[in-house]
Formats: sequence, structure tokens, C-alpha cells
Amino acid sequence: MRVGFYQYAPRFGAIQDNLDAVIDRLESVDCDLLVLPELAMSGYQFCSGEEVARLAESVPDGPTTQRLMELAKRRQCSIVVGLAEHHAGTLYNSAVLVGPLGCMGVYRKVHLFFEETLFFSPGNLGFQVWPIGDTRIGLLICFDWFYPEAARTLALMGADILCHPSNLVLPHCPDAMVTRCLENRVFSITANRIGEEARGDKPALRFIGKSEIISPSGNILHRSSETESELVLLDIDPMQARDKNLNPYNDLLRDRYPQYYK
Repeated sequence: MRVGFYQYAPRFGAIQDNLDAVIDRLESVDCDLLVLPELAMSGYQFCSGEEVARLAESVPDGPTTQRLMELAKRRQCSIVVGLAEHHAGTLYNSAVLVGPLGCMGVYRKVHLFFEETLFFSPGNLGFQVWPIGDTRIGLLICFDWFYPEAARTLALMGADILCHPSNLVLPHCPDAMVTRCLENRVFSITANRIGEEARGDKPALRFIGKSEIISPSGNILHRSSETESELVLLDIDPMQARDKNLNPYNDLLRDRYPQYYK
């Protein structure tokens, strides 16, 4: 299976221009699964709830979902993208999965970070797993990495690959995702952004890049720079994530004792 991510710097508020640039970059991409960053077309540092509402989109009818569905159909691939979603009068920080046949599903971020708590509601759909051919993928968004229960829940649901759109500003996540993969024996694809945003009178946010693909054994198959745009595609065997044997005597999931966990 050929998987990858696109790390770049969107321009705040310019959804159509960002979409044009991203789709132009991906127009000849040859892969099965591609992950884009969190809030990939709107930018991140909102100044008000009204601004979020103006930039939020419906799913599947909004421009980001519609145009990426068209791209996924042309390229016969699946794409995960983060966006601000409005649904039934509520705003969510969401990730959408599209494929050759259209919109496959949406995940709404459960663990909101910092000022996201001012503008978005926590996700109400829980964690879900979707099939892509014989492979099963689960979605996380950025700060969900901080809660090991999120990745473990997806692993218990059968996810082979964790797709992780992000706008990371803290330094810890790239190394922490090695642990998430190792402790669940899954692949992960973290698609972060680069650049800075400084809006209104707020301190500038610097995004750390370092998008990465991690194997079930915790190997960093690729980690990007902190500052450069990069489109990365790698070949993996997702079935490696089905082997939960740590040694001849220990199976990662069989040996759990949930009756003792709080």
C-alpha cells in the first residue's frame, strides 16, 4: 500500500486559494492513502467565533470535501483532510475521509487544545474505523495524541493505520507517536503544517513541521523538516499491524487486563 502526507503552510482564511494550490500539487499523485493537516485550508489561529463560523464548511457539501472527492476519484485514492465543520448549528474541528466513491466518513475532534475550546464543541461521533480495501484506518486530530486511550481505542477496533491531521506547536508529539505505534502495533501518518500565524494581538504560533510515518515496531520511516513543504509517499505493508505478537509468549491485546484499568 502506498501512503503519504503533504506538509505545507496554508494562508489563513484563503480556502479557495489554498485548495487550488494543494490540488495542483497533488494532481499527479500516485498513492492509495494521503493525509493532509488539521484545518488544512482555513488556517488555525482564529480571533473570534464569528470568524470560525465564516470559515467553517458543511460535510459533504462544502468546497474542501467536494474538491477533494473529485481529486480522489481522478487519482483513485483516499484522502484525509482536516477542516472546520458546521453541522446543525454547532462548530467542530473535524477530519473528513474521502475516496473514489465519495465521502466515506467524518471524525470530530474529541480532545480540543487551548483556544479551540473557545470556538469548537468536542466531537460527538466517537472514534471510528473505516476500510480502504483490505486495510482499516482510524482518524485522530492533533491533540488527541496526548490521550493514549484514543489510539488504543482505534487499535482495539481493528485500525491498521492511524491517520493524524495536525497543527502541532508543542515539541513532544513526533516522538510520542513512536510510542503510540509501538504500544498498539499500528502504523501512523501524522500530517503537520509549517510556518507561523500571528493574528490580532495574539502571540505568534509557530508550527513545528516534522510530519512523519511510523511503523508498528516504532521505526520512523520518514520524518520531515521543521520548515520545508514536503510531499512524502512510502510503500508499507499494512498487514504488519495485524501481528500483535510481541514474542512467543505475549500478545499485545490478548494480554490486557481491562478489569484492572481505570
